[in-house]
Amino acid sequence: MFSQDLIVDRLQHSAFRRRFVLKPPEYRYLQEHGLEEVLRHAESFIAARLAPAYPDKDGKQTPFRGHPVFVAQHATATCCRSCLEKWHGIRMGQNLTSLQTQHIIDMLARWLQDQKAPLETQRPTRKKSEKRPSRTAADERQGVLF
Repeated sequence: MFSQDLIVDRLQHSAFRRRFVLKPPEYRYLQEHGLEEVLRHAESFIAARLAPAYPDKDGKQTPFRGHPVFVAQHATATCCRSCLEKWHGIRMGQNLTSLQTQHIIDMLARWLQDQKAPLETQRPTRKKSEKRPSRTAADERQGVLF
């Protein structure tokens, strides 16, 4: 198993891993429930989805959104057994040990603590009385999709 500092440094060089940030709903969830409770959720997710030597649906078991832990798992490459092996040096085909599970929890906690509040971007709401502009003949010729 590699050190956390080494892993964090490697993750910062990955454009794919760097793109993960908490969206407003996940950030609010983290703020409302607190880090300790969210990490308890992480423990149960890890026990069910990563701890077995051959997890069900390995490689597809972690959603990309919906809970702060899911986003953190992708950002820290703790989302599936192949990522754990590649990024953390935790071999596939063996049940996770308590030390390895704690390593994953610590990585998630570190990432979640570093998250800043996302900018709230609200979509403009349209009143029911407002209608979309009607299409013109030119729009029809152009094949407007919307």
